[in-house]
Order: sequence, then structure tokens, then C-alpha cells
Amino acid sequence: MRYIFYCVLILLAVLRTFTSRPIYKDGDKIRITDRVISEPLYFDNSQRIVLQNLKIYLPKYPVVTYGDSVVVEGVVSDGRLSNPILVNIEENKNFLYQFRNKVIKVYQRSLPEPHSSLIAGITLGSKASIPKYFWENLKSTGTLHVVVASGVNVTFVAKFLIETLVLFIDRKKAVIASLSGVWGYALLSGFDAPIVRASIMGSIAYTAEAQGRLSSAVNALFLSGLLMIILKPDWIQDVGFQLSFLATLGLVLFEGKLKSKLSMLPRIFRESLSTTISAQIAVSPLLLFVFGFINLLSPLINALILWTIPGIMIIGALGGIAGVVFEPLGQTILLMAYPLTWWFTTLIEILAFK
Repeated sequence: MRYIFYCVLILLAVLRTFTSRPIYKDGDKIRITDRVISEPLYFDNSQRIVLQNLKIYLPKYPVVTYGDSVVVEGVVSDGRLSNPILVNIEENKNFLYQFRNKVIKVYQRSLPEPHSSLIAGITLGSKASIPKYFWENLKSTGTLHVVVASGVNVTFVAKFLIETLVLFIDRKKAVIASLSGVWGYALLSGFDAPIVRASIMGSIAYTAEAQGRLSSAVNALFLSGLLMIILKPDWIQDVGFQLSFLATLGLVLFEGKLKSKLSMLPRIFRESLSTTISAQIAVSPLLLFVFGFINLLSPLINALILWTIPGIMIIGALGGIAGVVFEPLGQTILLMAYPLTWWFTTLIEILAFK
């Protein structure tokens, strides 16, 4: 029955991919009415959004933000919309979207750049306000994935919640409560492909654990991937989804073995190094294909900064929520993250290839 179940899911995923994907030819003049479901990128004189797998570069104003509904016209040309015209834009009034934007503004008023963008990226997956120079430094050091909330962030949230809650309640209840927290975080952080993938996979694994069943991480990963493609076929072409999937596969296959090989190292450094090397083994071919280069020092650089991520996430979440309620309190909490963000940004600045 399990094999039949997987065969049905694979068939559904294939059908959804080929029947749901818009077919555009170069030269087609089209009008797209859609919601912006990934964080836009802002440049000096323009902004970039992605709708239905087409890159669309619009004038800098009016500003389009995550969650907005837009109507755009243009001509398809080589995977992008040339000469695009923003016909209409409607702001999303949903509470979560509005709350997310308020938290990001608290970060921006509390810390200077790139510290505020770093916290916004790690905590909420917001990459819109990352300065260009810092973005380039992250790319050259192979650490860009850390600043856009990913499956690693979801893992940190789940582990932190479970390990904290088991001190007060039994493990089964702690798992259920942590899953609620994970999905709340997924909604708040933008519901991007890596976050959704990690949330689905975590839900499957932790639910099985709560019921006392053995759970195969590989099966959970592939099941979550198939469900995501069925729900939203566009994600199969999302580089972020592909990187997240491969990185998780690398962790599942290699991390345990590497951790035992690095037993002589201090725990913090061993955990970070085994995690980043495992992920790097799996994603390197895709990184080489997409970006054309691989930083061989990336595993070491990641190991030196990954230990700061849990602290930045926890302080960022607490400070952001507190700041929406009473901003001076939130700013005070966020200042506690400055030593961590200083270490992160300084190291990236020193090790970036100019």
C-alpha cells in the first residue's frame, strides 16, 4: 500500500506540473493577475518581483511588498517580462502580513544596517532591505542561504520549542505545541518554499515521534516535496526549494557520520561544521550550475557563523514581537543581539572575495 500511495503522489505531482504551468512563448503579450508570494528585491532604481516563474523588473515606485496583489502587463522575453507595466496594486490587509511588516520596521528603527537586515532575514526571511554590498559578500562567501529563512531556521525553532517545553510538560504535548509554533513561524516568515518544505517535513517526523512510530527522514523529505509540488507546481522550478531539498537530503545522509568523525572538536564547532559540510556536499552541483562558482572555504565560513543563528533568531523574534507592543522594550531586547550580528557581519566582510 505504501508503494501505491507514493506512485499516486508522483503521478499527481507530474500531472499538476504539466497541466498547471502557464505556457508562455517569447513575444507573447500577457497580463498577469497574481499575489506576490516571495519577498521582492529592491535596487537603486528598480524592484524585482517573480510571478508565475517570470522575473519582472518594475520602477522603484510605487513600492510592491510581499503579500500585495498586483496586475502586470508586458511582453515575455527569455524568462522575464520586458517593458512591464504595473496596472494595479492592492495591499494585503491580512493581520499576519501587517504584523510581519511592523516587526521588520522595529528592526530597522532599532539597529543600523546591515545588522537590522541580518536579523530580519534570519528571523523572518525578509531579504528586501539587505544592502547590495552585504548581499554580494554573502554570495561570495557561500552564506546567502543563512540570511533568508530556510529549513535550518525551522529546525532551530522546532528543537528550541521542544527542548524548552519538555521541561514543563510531557514530550507528546510538547511536540504538538511545537508544531503549532513552527507553523505560526512559517506563516510569519513569509511561507516561502524552504519554510513550507521544512514545516511539512517537521510535522510528519515529529507527529510520528509523538505517536511512538519510527519515522524515516528520507521518506518524510520526499513526501513533503511531493505534497508541495502538488499544492504549488511552480515550486519545482524554484531554486530556493531545490537548494533546501538537497541541503536537507545532505543532512539526512551525511551529518551523523561526519559528526562522529569530528568528535575531537568542541561541540559548537563540531555541530556547525558537520551541518554545513553535509549540506554543501549535496548542494554544490546545483550551486555550480546556477551561480557558476563554488567557494571552497564556504563550509569553514558557515561553521564559524552558524552558532550565532539560534541566538539571533530567538532574540529577533522576542524583540520584534515586544517592539510591536512597546517599541522601547523591543529595542532593548534587540540590542542583546548586536554582539552576535557584529561577529557575523565582521567575519563576512573579512572573508568576502572582493
